[in-house]
Amino acid sequence: MKFIEKLAEEKVQNYINAHLDKDIHKLSLSKNPFEILDFKAIVNQIVAKNKAKEKLPTWFNCSGIIYPEKISIEQTSSELTAQYKSDLISGKSLVDLTGGFGVDDYYFSKKFDDVYHCELNPILSEIVKKNWKTLQIKNIRSFCGDSIDFLKNSTIQFDWIYIDPSRRNNTKGKVFMLKDCLPNVPEQLDTYFDFSKSIMIKTAPILDIQAGLKELNHVKEIHCVAVQNEMKELLWILEKNYNQTPKIIACNISNQGVQTFNFLESDSVLMPLSEPKKYLYEPNTAVMKSGGMDILAVKNNLEKLHFHSHLYTSNDKIDFLGRRFLVLKVEEFSKKAMKELQNTNYNITFRNFPDTVENIRKKWKIREGGKNYLFFTTTSLGKQIIFCEKC
Repeated sequence: MKFIEKLAEEKVQNYINAHLDKDIHKLSLSKNPFEILDFKAIVNQIVAKNKAKEKLPTWFNCSGIIYPEKISIEQTSSELTAQYKSDLISGKSLVDLTGGFGVDDYYFSKKFDDVYHCELNPILSEIVKKNWKTLQIKNIRSFCGDSIDFLKNSTIQFDWIYIDPSRRNNTKGKVFMLKDCLPNVPEQLDTYFDFSKSIMIKTAPILDIQAGLKELNHVKEIHCVAVQNEMKELLWILEKNYNQTPKIIACNISNQGVQTFNFLESDSVLMPLSEPKKYLYEPNTAVMKSGGMDILAVKNNLEKLHFHSHLYTSNDKIDFLGRRFLVLKVEEFSKKAMKELQNTNYNITFRNFPDTVENIRKKWKIREGGKNYLFFTTTSLGKQIIFCEKC
């Protein structure tokens, strides 16, 4: 496609790079300096490249990369999560049935001899194909068309199939189900297993794990992946004919490295309860999504504040997959206690408490920030305020 080659021209790329920090609205009203291109396409490149700066540094720092619409950048994996995926699997051949911008495939190409990138959108497919050359990647082949047709016309038995199903537009507002996505993975699963014994599926973290297990057969592992304590994606590892209990892995990728915790989906524990002790522990978002909070707590000899509060306590200071606080004092929630908090600065968290942070801040004029924290929660003694600081 000619417009892709024109966007890659040095003078156009220089213009894009020179205007990355400019006001996009004002820029879009400027005169087009290039008659060979629609100015909107150039502005879109600037917007998309800025989106890629933190998320895709390899692409951002590589001269000559062409970007799709910004929504494709927003929906693509980050390099951090793509690296995590590629560390889980390897082999001779992998086919990505929902190629997209190709970030995952870039990292898969370091672990597989051959990677096949399938993409329905012809423009996106051409952009990605052009970028492979720019990135000097030689073991990824791009195909434009329906992924099922690609499989049925292939003679390859792939080591892995990778799928990132997208939600249909007409399902917004509904409960997230895999059957409502494109491709319909539950419907096509038997076909996929005809071409590979191993499948990795990426889904949005909004998908309920138990709902996913009801829709998918032969699930071997489920990875709950967070970056800097923000849930990013669920990874479902399927193995043909696997019928044992799935392992669930909670993973948080941070500046300090990768922290993981795993357990079997069937594991359960008896959770001892306690009033707040010297230290308070709050599991990270990956552990919370995995549902393994109590299992992690018992392994660390922690006690729980309430059956319905995912807050834990101990007199011992331990390394923990989440936030750790030193408890300064505990007060019963009352009008008197709240009056003393008026016009102060605190970070506030609610757990199993019948109100909202916004209401409390507004009603009692508590400003956000500072080094101290308030946990509004419920214990066996009733509604409590836990005063603490990070430690």
